[in-house]
Amino acid sequence: MAPFLTLDDVDVSHKTVLVRADLNLPMQDGCVTDSTRAQRLLPTLKALKERQAKIILLSHFGRPKGQRSEAESLKHLLPALTKSFGQPVLFANDCIGVAAESAVRTLHPGEILLLENLRFHADEEKNDAVFAKALASLGDLYVNDAFSCSHRAHASVVAITQFLPAVAGRGMQAELEALASILNNPKRPLMAIVAGSKVSTKLTLLRNLVQKVDHLVVGGGMANTFLSALGFPIGHSLCETEMMDTARLILKEASASGCEVILPQDVAVTLDLKAKTPRRVVPVSDVQAYDKIVDIGEETVADINAKLSGCASVVWNGPVGVFEVPPFDVGSVALAKCIADQTVKGNLISVAGGGDTLAALAHAGYVDRFSYTSTAGGAFLEWLEGKELPGVKALGICESRS
Repeated sequence: MAPFLTLDDVDVSHKTVLVRADLNLPMQDGCVTDSTRAQRLLPTLKALKERQAKIILLSHFGRPKGQRSEAESLKHLLPALTKSFGQPVLFANDCIGVAAESAVRTLHPGEILLLENLRFHADEEKNDAVFAKALASLGDLYVNDAFSCSHRAHASVVAITQFLPAVAGRGMQAELEALASILNNPKRPLMAIVAGSKVSTKLTLLRNLVQKVDHLVVGGGMANTFLSALGFPIGHSLCETEMMDTARLILKEASASGCEVILPQDVAVTLDLKAKTPRRVVPVSDVQAYDKIVDIGEETVADINAKLSGCASVVWNGPVGVFEVPPFDVGSVALAKCIADQTVKGNLISVAGGGDTLAALAHAGYVDRFSYTSTAGGAFLEWLEGKELPGVKALGICESRS
């Protein structure tokens, strides 16, 4: 039994259901460039349509700061949504008031209505109860299927649950179950791979994970800070010198809690970060004053892969090199392949999240071979940090992870 209510726990037959989605899709030249978040609504939409529910989608788009903006109207998404959902998507040019109420009245069972950008109203980001009540008046039931928005205390995520029965959608359910399988009751040994440019942006995450995982791989630019803190030369590489004491503290905390921290043994360096620039791999002790560290080396990949072969679970946040600029994608691609292969063989539960991480997996061609990939970004990171997410707490399904 799941520790939260889902669509299986409520009767939605012929009811009007408000679904909080995250349709903040990337666009270029007026066209959606990635419909992944829309595609992940399909299980929820299918469940609702099978029971002849009337479906109302709530979402934000961009940062209009409480003002109407033609460029940030959700109507621009209608062609992409119609294609993703396999049926026409109706549209109302406001999310409350006469326009929304009129559109809802004419909605038929199984139809999908998209309301205009929630953030055209400043009260959305203020978590205003009056605004939330106006939204709630449009339906009989609220479904949160936007885990990626649940780290924000906004009216359509938190306050609305005061006025309607609220449950998790299929996407929210899958996300919470995947994350619980990694951090709440993981199959061990458990490895975390954490990378990024700065220790300071992932300090809380690192300190939380060393208390929970058996192996912690530190990669990307933040690994340079750790290496420098241990006395290794890093040349012209990115480094937060002011965070070196913190890096040493994290290593001490990891040792005390029995967590092995895996840092690069060898690294790929370059003089100029440009595509097709020669990739030179050296031991971490041999980085020269003019070198820039841009990826992990083959010995480090082999070491991580060897540890992975003995793990039962892995969670990954952040590519370990500058994967956008080949040939400095070698490390990230190699790790992705190892994890994907072990997952497909049934030897490993693998969860990955964060925009750069998913981009690296897509680049490597292994997104579909992980157990679960999260599009949540900030919410995914805050969950891993052990923080309480307002949107999750509002559904009454938050468990302690700190």
